[in-house]
Amino acid sequence: MNTHDSTLARGNESISSDQVDGTAVYGSDREKIGTVTNMLISKSEGRVTDVIISVGGFLGIGSELHSLPWSKLSYETELGGYLVNVTADQLKDAPSFSDSDRDRATNPEYQTSVYDYWAVKPYW
Repeated sequence: MNTHDSTLARGNESISSDQVDGTAVYGSDREKIGTVTNMLISKSEGRVTDVIISVGGFLGIGSELHSLPWSKLSYETELGGYLVNVTADQLKDAPSFSDSDRDRATNPEYQTSVYDYWAVKPYW
């Protein structure tokens, strides 16, 4: 049983951020499409708004980073990771940024493009 399973088995709805980082993300076909690298937290509300997902590359080199609204993810105990109702192609075509441009993830224009792309009502 992984850490996520034991946390959920106890009925605890909270999880430590270090337990989320590195968790696999699976697409609508239940195939792995990436890995959570970070979570974005609203400074004013103190809640997770987005996750940063690393896609492709090898050992973090050459990977693309995508921000996904937190509401798009659901934890799937059977998979031991997060399930998103998107395909790998949809994610590939989504707004992205590189590891050297991580500040872009919190840029208001980038965030607007993310929420528009995924047709999710913005949290702000």
